[in-house]
Amino acid sequence: MKFSKPMVPCCPPLLAGRLTPDQAVQLATIFRVLGEPARLQMLSLIAAQPHLEVCACELVETLGLSQPTVSHHLKVMYEAGLLAKERRGTWIYYRIVQEQLAALRDVLS
Repeated sequence: MKFSKPMVPCCPPLLAGRLTPDQAVQLATIFRVLGEPARLQMLSLIAAQPHLEVCACELVETLGLSQPTVSHHLKVMYEAGLLAKERRGTWIYYRIVQEQLAALRDVLS
């Protein structure tokens, strides 16, 4: 006579995830943008400023990159929603979008 053992799952069920699939796609895009070292440096420099903003022209000399390269990186971060920009005369000032930074912090904690 065979006795069958009750089926016991091998692992407990996973906890509910914190991200929806759409949120995961959006955050993965931002992390890809930040995968470029120059962009991380720019974000760090902007965050370190007393008014939390910089003029695009200030980053050229500081980073030792060409103006077109700096502009490209700023555009990519702006399009990803990491930066906001404001034109003042002929200059464009960039600041970090704090809500995006908070979302990155939340997902990493």
